[in-house]
Amino acid sequence: MNHITPIPNNRKHIMIDTQPTSAKVYTVNAATHTLASTLGVLVGIGSIEHGILECLQGSRPTAGLIVNALGSGHSWTVWKQGGEGAFTLLPNFLASGIVASLIGVAMIVWALGFIHSRRGPIVFLALGVASFLTGGGVAQVVLFILTWGVATRILAPLVFWRRVQPGSARPLLSPLWPRTLTASTILFLVALEIAIFGYVPGVSDPVQILHINWAILGAAVVLYVVSVCSGFAQDVEARSAPHLKRTNT
Repeated sequence: MNHITPIPNNRKHIMIDTQPTSAKVYTVNAATHTLASTLGVLVGIGSIEHGILECLQGSRPTAGLIVNALGSGHSWTVWKQGGEGAFTLLPNFLASGIVASLIGVAMIVWALGFIHSRRGPIVFLALGVASFLTGGGVAQVVLFILTWGVATRILAPLVFWRRVQPGSARPLLSPLWPRTLTASTILFLVALEIAIFGYVPGVSDPVQILHINWAILGAAVVLYVVSVCSGFAQDVEARSAPHLKRTNT
């Protein structure tokens, strides 16, 4: 019978029962976990933002499946004709907004506390789909799918990434992810502000503001992908260091 005896280290492990008399130990990829949790929280914030804007439109019927979460005529935003496109199966703005906001809260809670579990990624994906179907935003689709994809690697041995990332490059890549993740998060929040208020210093043309917003959001996604590659490199390096001793009895 094989036993795995952990040697004290700074890596996190979780034990999952697979049979009444046995359990399997999974090593949590710490950088990957942080990356998935961070983007998951941002996706949840985006769903809440759409929900609040829809609630501001009151209890009135939607015009169809495709709506603007941000209604027209608000003095506090550049987007006088409305904006923040969304898809919703619910025929009422207030109902759609409440549900999208609640799902956004659930996504944040799940991303922070449970996304590293065995079923964590698939539950988050289900929440993302539910958010999309209830007015949580169209652009969210790319982000929650990306979150799900990264989350599936939290407990994975990262064999593919060990092969595709040269051993000589991993020490150079691995320190980058905290900085690129921070930059990506800041850009995402800036894009969110522009999507709501349309405020860009020195720019008043809505078309230019829209282009700037999409460029910032695109840069945020690119930096996040760079962060993922860097985080995988760090986790591969951490797994390469001996931290488990296997004994036979």
